[in-house]
Amino acid sequence: MKPVKVSTRGATSPASPIRKLVPLAVKAKESGKTVHMLNIGQPDLTTPQPMWDAVLKNPPAVLAYSPSEGFPELRRAMARYYEKLDIRIGADQIIITTGASEALVFAVASIADPGDEILIPEPLYANYIGFSHMLGVKVVPIPTRPEDGYHLPPREVWEEKISPRTRAAIVCNPGNPTGTVYRPDELEMVLGIAKDHGLFVVADEVYREFCFDGERHRSFMNYRDTEDRVILIDSISKRFSACGARIGAVSTTNREAYEACHHFSQARLSPPTLGQLMAVDAFAFDDDYYAELAGAYVKRRDAVMEELSKMPGVLCEVPKGAFYAMAKLPVDDSDTFAAWMLSDFSHEGETTFVAPGGGFYATPGAGKQEVRIAYVFEADVMRRAMEVLGKGLEAYPGRIG
Repeated sequence: MKPVKVSTRGATSPASPIRKLVPLAVKAKESGKTVHMLNIGQPDLTTPQPMWDAVLKNPPAVLAYSPSEGFPELRRAMARYYEKLDIRIGADQIIITTGASEALVFAVASIADPGDEILIPEPLYANYIGFSHMLGVKVVPIPTRPEDGYHLPPREVWEEKISPRTRAAIVCNPGNPTGTVYRPDELEMVLGIAKDHGLFVVADEVYREFCFDGERHRSFMNYRDTEDRVILIDSISKRFSACGARIGAVSTTNREAYEACHHFSQARLSPPTLGQLMAVDAFAFDDDYYAELAGAYVKRRDAVMEELSKMPGVLCEVPKGAFYAMAKLPVDDSDTFAAWMLSDFSHEGETTFVAPGGGFYATPGAGKQEVRIAYVFEADVMRRAMEVLGKGLEAYPGRIG
C-alpha cells in the first residue's frame, strides 16, 4: 500500500507558543494542581450584560447565515465608533470576520502572494508567523530592543530589509507581546516608508483602548494622505471580554484590497451570527466603560511588575499598553522552563503556565530566555501567580546565575 503524505506546508507549520504546552497544563490540573493560565490573553472580566441581553432577550427564530461581509447594523455601529476616533471608515468598507485571526489571514492573502515578504517588528504576535506560513509568505523581522521600550528602530533599519518581494508591514499598536504604545513619529515613519516603497500597512489595533500612564493611541488611519494603503484589523475579544464570540473586522478604503477581502469572505460563507448580534450595542459604550477597563489592567500590571522586580536576574520593561509583558528570566531555555513548571513543579499546590518567548520571534534562536506573561486576572491573583513563578525560578535546575 502506498503511504499518504501531508504537505510540506503542513509538516513544517510552527506550533503556537501560546497553546503548545496545553496538554501539560491539562495533566497538571488533572493531578490536582492549580494552574495560573498566564499564557493566553483571555480576560477574566465579565462580558457586559447588554451583550448577553441582545441575544437572550431577542433570540432569532432561525440561527441563519449572515451576509458574508457581516450584518449591516454591526458594520454601521463600527463605522460610528470609528468616527469618534477620527477614523474615516464607512460601513461599506468594513468586513466582519471570525475574530481578528481571520481578518489577518484575509488581509495578508489579499496583498501578498506565496514567496512575498512582510516586515514585522519583533518580538511579534506569534500567530503572525503561523498565518504567514499558511499563506506561503515570509516574515522579515524588524528588531526592537527592550532597553528602548521595544520602540521602532530608525528608517534605515527598515529599508535595509526591503526587497523586490516586500509587500507590506504589519504593526500591532499597542503591541502584543511587548505592550508598547507607538508614538506619532513612529507611525509617520512607517507610513512614509510604505508610501515611498509602494507598501501596504496592516494595522492591528485590537488593543487601542488599553493605554496606560497617560499614553494615547493614534491610529494609522488618522493620516489622510496614506489611509488608502492601510488595512485595519480589529476585534471585540479583548475590548469587551468576548473572546469566544469570535468577532473581528478587516477594513480599508482601498477598493481593490476591500474587494479581495470580500471575495475571501464569500468563500467562507459568513461570520458567526450570535457573536455579531452580541456586538452591535457594545460599540455604543461610552468613555467611562473604557476608562474603567484600562484602570483595571493598570492594577494588574502594577502587581506583576512589583513582584517581578523582587526576583533576582529578571528583567522586564514596564508595558504601556495591551495586557502583556515580555520578561527575560535567568533560565537556560524558556521552553524547557515553561514545560518544567507544568510537569515537575508546584508551590503549595500551584504552578504557572507562561508562553515561551522564542515563538514570538521570527529570528531563529531569539527569545530563548524570555516569556510572555498575560496579566488578565485581578491584581491579587496576578500577585500570587508571580510569587509562584518566583518560587519556580528559585528551584529550576536550569537556572542561570
